[in-house]
Amino acid sequence: MFENLSDKLDRAFKVLKGQGTITEINVAETMKEIRKALLDADVNYKTAKAFTDDVRQKALGQNVLTAVSPGQLLTKLMNDELAELMGGTTAELTFPATPTIILIAGLNGAGKTTFTGKLANYLKTQKNKKPLLVADDIYRPAAIDQLEVLGQQIGIPVYANRDSKDPIAIAREGIALAKQNGHNVVIIDTAGRLAIDEAMMVEIEQVKAAVNPHEILFVVDSMTGQDAVNTAKTFNDRLDFTGVVLTKLDGDTRGGAALSIKSVVNKPIKFIGTGEKMEALDVFHPDRMASRILGMGDVVSLVERAQQQFDEKEAAELQKKIRKNKFDFNDFYSQIQQIKKMGNMKDLMGMIPGVGKMMKDVEVDDNAFKAIEAIIQSMTPFEKGNPETINQSRRTRIAKGSGTDLAEVNRLMKQFDDMKKVMKQMSNPAAMASMMRRMPKM
Repeated sequence: MFENLSDKLDRAFKVLKGQGTITEINVAETMKEIRKALLDADVNYKTAKAFTDDVRQKALGQNVLTAVSPGQLLTKLMNDELAELMGGTTAELTFPATPTIILIAGLNGAGKTTFTGKLANYLKTQKNKKPLLVADDIYRPAAIDQLEVLGQQIGIPVYANRDSKDPIAIAREGIALAKQNGHNVVIIDTAGRLAIDEAMMVEIEQVKAAVNPHEILFVVDSMTGQDAVNTAKTFNDRLDFTGVVLTKLDGDTRGGAALSIKSVVNKPIKFIGTGEKMEALDVFHPDRMASRILGMGDVVSLVERAQQQFDEKEAAELQKKIRKNKFDFNDFYSQIQQIKKMGNMKDLMGMIPGVGKMMKDVEVDDNAFKAIEAIIQSMTPFEKGNPETINQSRRTRIAKGSGTDLAEVNRLMKQFDDMKKVMKQMSNPAAMASMMRRMPKM
């Protein structure tokens, strides 16, 4: 996500590397490179120009401290301005009534139905809500089936009326059912439509007028770049939506939509889709995204993702096992499953400060755990629970059973032993204190 833009901005900052002071000449040169980087990322021209003009004005008015280089100062200014450009503050969903009605709108193929399922899952698991999904796409034959499959996957009911061809009636019936069954959120998945299709645009205006939604979320494919921004503007003129959802940000997107949409439409980005899984949905935080674009990582989001998969009871049991040096392959396998739920591996690494730049030319396979999982699954229950009993003949059998070679099994066993040693040290306060004292020398 934003890999090319981050790389180009990094090159632009090198113009100031080694400079002792900020001058009109070196700032102008840097801003020219930054403007080019933004335009290459498909950022709206007016937005890119206004942004670089603002940064330039602020940079020229700054005194450079002796401890801070001009490049560092400009990076800080860029970080603040990028966050402001994308909305400044996080725009959360509001729940002013019971049930709160959320209308989902957007183009064909933008990922509306998938997002509808992800949003319901997020509200259920993170906000303790009881949502009802309403299948209001009467035109795409598989839309109702898709929403019902997603609903079953996440354990959330779906209201559908296959006999009706009236989206207004279906939406009203869904809301009535929600009130009857105690659902506090209703999410209405509407049909995809083109802005130039007047009849369809009138139809969604009528659905809006009939159900009076508290939130209207416009779902847009971020990979369409500047087209996404233009489409959002047209829909906003008709629907006056409350927020934008950018999907497919895990793809080869240039980032122009995320950087332009707030300044052009003046509506906040509320969510971003970062993968196919139902958990691959993030609340959009402008400040954190700015840090990631500038290669400074996003530790807060990384910790939040980890906490979402964190089971307190399981963690307490695990801690006891580590203290007693009883951590086994069952525990290791369970930890791998939790990490996989956190999302795309390269995306996770990009959240660690400094690692994003190091990994930019490295392909990280999302199936990186497959061989490890196969090796663990080829162990007997006894072997999983007693790793110390896995001798050479057992390793040979495990390698054959998992379709890997003996070297891979030996490597995993060594890594597992090393990890156990580190865990044992970390669970011992005295050893941990000694390690911390040695850190500065290291």
